[in-house]
Amino acid sequence: MRVFITGATGFIGTAVARELKENGHTVVGLARTSAKAVALRRQGIEPHQGDLDDLDSLRAAAAGSDGVIHLAFMHGLSSVSWRSRLYILAGGTPDRIVQRFLKVVSDADRRAIDAMSTVLQGSNRPLVATFGTLGLAAAGVMRNVPSVEADGPDPASPGYGRAITETVLERWADSGVRTSIVRLSPTVHGAGDNGLMRQIIQTARKKRMMGYVGDGRNRWPAVHRDDAAKLFRLALEKGTAGARYHGVAEEGVAMSDIAGMIGQRLGLPVKSVTSEGAKKQFGWLGPFMALDNPSSSSWTRAQLGWQPRGPLLLKDLEASDYFRD
Repeated sequence: MRVFITGATGFIGTAVARELKENGHTVVGLARTSAKAVALRRQGIEPHQGDLDDLDSLRAAAAGSDGVIHLAFMHGLSSVSWRSRLYILAGGTPDRIVQRFLKVVSDADRRAIDAMSTVLQGSNRPLVATFGTLGLAAAGVMRNVPSVEADGPDPASPGYGRAITETVLERWADSGVRTSIVRLSPTVHGAGDNGLMRQIIQTARKKRMMGYVGDGRNRWPAVHRDDAAKLFRLALEKGTAGARYHGVAEEGVAMSDIAGMIGQRLGLPVKSVTSEGAKKQFGWLGPFMALDNPSSSSWTRAQLGWQPRGPLLLKDLEASDYFRD
């Protein structure tokens, strides 16, 4: 297959592109800049110039592909237009900045999916996108059983703003696009990770203390990057229209255990903090630190034959380069 990937130069996208190439697929990657294009060529990936706001470019790349994996997302203020940045920072009360940011970037994500799906409709070609399992968890709720693929996003989740991605994909599944979504664990870990786990470690180093919320029994699922990449490939090749798949290797790792490992490696005290204390220590990430998000991938494994084999989170934290300065 000729596969168009947005986000092909990112932490996960690089692994997905490699996985696809190793399994006989041709990869085309979205390149926002000439430097990104050069990086893609070095990986043996054909660059396609454009960005998430260039809808004509997205349509052209999708039309020329046998399938799409959509991984790119605007993760920071620097990735949005100055008009959107002004709205986010000054368009209301300061305590709603995160919500306004999520709305802006989620709307951009929706437009990108719509643009690519428009040229795929009626073809049964696949389009695989991503969401996070944290969107299934609400503050203050300790789950008795793990979340499963059939569960919908929780409106009380601080990450619910991005749930529009699932709604958009389900709509296009009814229009002849083989859309599916991979819900990723909040901790997609591995060498080179600059995601949530790296940010938590950097915050602990800066604050000279590693905190967890309450008794730390709340859990986050985890998956190694290489296993996540295999899941995206399988969803592309074998996924069912409208399906949700869980990129979960470990159903739930207690935050107190994660905090303990980080504190030990950094030589810092590990302390319980309140929800308000978590906001002070972790900023925008604070509300997510308290979420209990055990999640199952049993259905995903049965449907796609996915078997994660990468190192577990705590072992990876202990052995990898997460604690480099």
